[in-house]
Amino acid sequence: MADPQETVLEIDLQALEHNYRYLRARIHPKTNFLAVVKAFAYGSDTLAIARKLETLGVDYFAVAYTREGVVLRDHGIKTPILVLHPQPVNFPQLIARCLEPSIYSIGILKAFQKAAQAAGQTDYPVHLKFNTGLNRLGFRENDIERVIRQCEESNSIKVLSLFSHLAASDDLHESQFTKAQIESFSAITKALSERLPHKPFLHLLNTSGVLNFPEAQYDMVRCGIGLYGYSNNPNVDAELKPVATLKTVISQIHEIGPGESVGYNRGYKALDKRTIATLPIGHADGIGRIYGNASGIVKVKGRQVPIIGNVCMDMLMIDITGISCNEGDEVILFGKGHSAEEVAAGAKTISYELLTGISQRVQRNILS
Repeated sequence: MADPQETVLEIDLQALEHNYRYLRARIHPKTNFLAVVKAFAYGSDTLAIARKLETLGVDYFAVAYTREGVVLRDHGIKTPILVLHPQPVNFPQLIARCLEPSIYSIGILKAFQKAAQAAGQTDYPVHLKFNTGLNRLGFRENDIERVIRQCEESNSIKVLSLFSHLAASDDLHESQFTKAQIESFSAITKALSERLPHKPFLHLLNTSGVLNFPEAQYDMVRCGIGLYGYSNNPNVDAELKPVATLKTVISQIHEIGPGESVGYNRGYKALDKRTIATLPIGHADGIGRIYGNASGIVKVKGRQVPIIGNVCMDMLMIDITGISCNEGDEVILFGKGHSAEEVAAGAKTISYELLTGISQRVQRNILS
């Protein structure tokens, strides 16, 4: 493919398919697969990703907010969609689009029952989330009796599934904590399943859970970051393919001498003669100031070079001393051959933050 003429985020759907099949092969054939497509499909392109995964046969999608699910429905996605963090103000819209809410507190349960009744619904599918140690959202084990009583007050909902979220499934030093979460989830779901009028399905594992604790896959797994080419495990990352590659071009090349500075607040000062390049991408595009002053590394002509000075809103500068390149040449910020995990680590953050932070003003190019 020719060099880009501007900043673009390339979305490789063949890489997505490879990652899906890799993860699918790690679970039982009868275990359902939920694909997490929140946050613009981890910063890529929600619709392109969801359409591809739907053709591949995923069983569920998950989004964070109702409006994300609305976009999918309004563009023809038929697969069931779980909304992980719905808000009561959005319940009418959620119901109108046949989205399925995560119910994580008594207040949310009551509010959704009221909204479902107002919409004339019976047995509307909901998913009860339990907190087993992440301490973010969810009922606790001692809420079971109250949850059951509240569910019995109305036929407007049907508990379709029970689920929880692991806190440290990627960290094998925390295996005992994860196993305790699994045991807690098993106890909770056993107690609830015995009281519900029908058998709900169960799901607990994220990508790292699938890789490290496959014995706890229950009826469905939920994969996010792994689909996009990262796994929190360098050995597994080598088996996956980055879906998103962020590319830009060199706008201008400068020669600077000893003592000259680069960028706002003279963030970089040259000790000797240097060659620098300016790129048309900045913190408004998702490459934050944390990547400045050599915390971020980009790739030019196959070589890694540092970002120098402070990242600007629409531009950043790199040191290309000793590299034969020209204005208009391609620069890779992350992606194929330049892992977002490695780039993020240089700025003491994680690939999730880098990937999901790419601005919507960056053009998406879909490679099918």
